[in-house]
Amino acid sequence: MPFTRLGLRPELLEAVKALGYAAPTPIQEKSLPESMQGKDVIGSAMTGSGKTMAFALPMVQKLLDDRAADPHKGGHRVRALVLVPTRELASQVEKAVGELAKFSPVKCALIIGGASFTTQRDALKKGAEVVVATPGRLLDLLRGGDLHLRDVKVAVLDEADRMLDMGFMPDVRRIMQLLPKERQTLMFSATIPPEVERVVNEFMREPVRVEVDRPRSTATTVKQWIYPVTEGQKGELLAAIVKSDGVDSVIVFTRTKARADYVAHCLNRKDIKCGVLHSDLSQSLRDRAMQDFREGKITILVATDLAARGLDVPEVSHVINYDVPEHADDYVHRIGRTGRAMTEGDAVTLVNFEEERMLPGIEAFIGQEIPRKALEGFQYIVPPRLHAYKAPLSSKFRIRRSIPRGGGSRFKR
Repeated sequence: MPFTRLGLRPELLEAVKALGYAAPTPIQEKSLPESMQGKDVIGSAMTGSGKTMAFALPMVQKLLDDRAADPHKGGHRVRALVLVPTRELASQVEKAVGELAKFSPVKCALIIGGASFTTQRDALKKGAEVVVATPGRLLDLLRGGDLHLRDVKVAVLDEADRMLDMGFMPDVRRIMQLLPKERQTLMFSATIPPEVERVVNEFMREPVRVEVDRPRSTATTVKQWIYPVTEGQKGELLAAIVKSDGVDSVIVFTRTKARADYVAHCLNRKDIKCGVLHSDLSQSLRDRAMQDFREGKITILVATDLAARGLDVPEVSHVINYDVPEHADDYVHRIGRTGRAMTEGDAVTLVNFEEERMLPGIEAFIGQEIPRKALEGFQYIVPPRLHAYKAPLSSKFRIRRSIPRGGGSRFKR
């Protein structure tokens, strides 16, 4: 189905054409007919499937329809709100909305922590109809009286499960309670856990549920590999992989912020230029790292799971898990940074002996076994185990030791 058959306004069709999109993705094709009728929609699809446009198109369409019906609408009133979990994702969504509204008078404001209050207040005063925000900073501006939400007609919760993981659900509830009851609510997320389901029941009206692919599935365009290696050689193996032919643009994921700094330091010492991205960095440093990565000034970005969801960086050739993620669904979101928009990508996970025990849970979660591999030409200190880890048979049984009464030995001398 082409976009021209969805009933989009000319301004939006022109923007979509300028962006080079000919037809909707599956999640867009299934959700847009429902959301453009004003229905509440819950969209669930794997990362990289086009969820941002799936909610941004009907949102901007609604604002333009209202303007056409009543020219006095718009101006300085916030009429659409998008809540997202991270600053990076907020920046991307704000950019996407701006691109779709390029040929219309609709303006968008970005409200995130770590940025200037003055700049954000000025953006609101200039007449932003759409606000893309992280929950904490939005509440700060609401408390200060810098904006109100009584005119909001469309509310969007993007990556709702991630907001739950990051502890934002109490803030999300406070914000949702401030919105008018007569509104459209759109929720897009990779998974819908029970706590998010409770928010659905509380704040949405008979939502239409749209699901594309299993939330646990990984993109078929991503080739997945496990590279067994000792912990002491992880850094050397990582450096060897990123220097390999065909490795053009890489995101390296670590489990902690300290590990991200350590890995970036090790790569830089080997004259491998890279950037680092985690929540302890200032917003300006995070923005600079992302901009340098997008522009190709650096080809390697070392990041924590902060960056695992929502970041849309085209043409990432490889995702490398320096640490095996603690949660299986984080594995799916990490490797979803490559193989986007039906392009091919590689996902490599470096696994030490202790981490082997975490792999069966990930493989069961995604419904497939990940092949083991050794890097050709790399000088391993310990030969890599290229078969799946299996717990010893004895681990399935409880070993009981018989101690005779009286505490003495049961064997006679």
